[in-house]
Amino acid sequence: MPRSAAKLSTAFAHELTWPDYDAAVRTGQTPILIPIGSMEQHGHHMPLHVDVLLPTEFARRVALEIGALVAPPFTYGYKSHQKSGGGNHMPGTTSLDGATLVAALKDVIKEFARHGARKICLVNGHFENSWFIIEGIDLALRELRWDGVTDMKIVVLSYWDFVDKAAITKLYPNGFPGWDLEHGGVLETSLMLALHPQLVHLDRALDVAPASFPPYDVYPVKPEWTPCSGTLSSPKEASVEKGHILLEVCTNGILAALRAEFG
Repeated sequence: MPRSAAKLSTAFAHELTWPDYDAAVRTGQTPILIPIGSMEQHGHHMPLHVDVLLPTEFARRVALEIGALVAPPFTYGYKSHQKSGGGNHMPGTTSLDGATLVAALKDVIKEFARHGARKICLVNGHFENSWFIIEGIDLALRELRWDGVTDMKIVVLSYWDFVDKAAITKLYPNGFPGWDLEHGGVLETSLMLALHPQLVHLDRALDVAPASFPPYDVYPVKPEWTPCSGTLSSPKEASVEKGHILLEVCTNGILAALRAEFG
């Protein structure tokens, strides 16, 4: 017999048989969490899939608390911007055109709606995805309305937006460089040290000064504007302890948001 959503043994939708998945999703009561990341360089000390690993883990933790299912993540994202990700010219960074990401996201949302899902959360782990996520949602909802589906609710969030001032004070006692310069820095490195320490080589990290950019962009990009490390600030102050602070504050923040929106 298919199990109910409350009795699912995994948070991951792709680990279920189709009857168990169908039983969990077809009523529209089980939220679907979709992690959206990228394949992007993260300095000399971390792997290319940081932006996939982190939102997937936040989604997993939250799903176990609210009886949701985590969809397979988007492993490629929109092009890295020089002022927030080092730039799309960097080796290893492998990106999608905006139209490709929008079309794929629209299709996936519509497919989950076809299965019966009515509550979806997009858990973003790559800043540059943000506007394309919104466009994909807008197009999906429009086409679903054409098909008579009018009861969808979609939440979009980025985990770092839940880091409050109290946590920032603990994480950056010498001053906060700002989210734009946190690419490959203390936040992501600390989370990776807490979750996937075997993938972090802090001894290889370059202790660079925070990147400094002019108040405009140039295309093609000027590679010399990106620090030689690929990171936009130094990860040297990262720690496992800071990673656990971030895990707690971000997980709790996401949980509160989804409980408020999904009930």
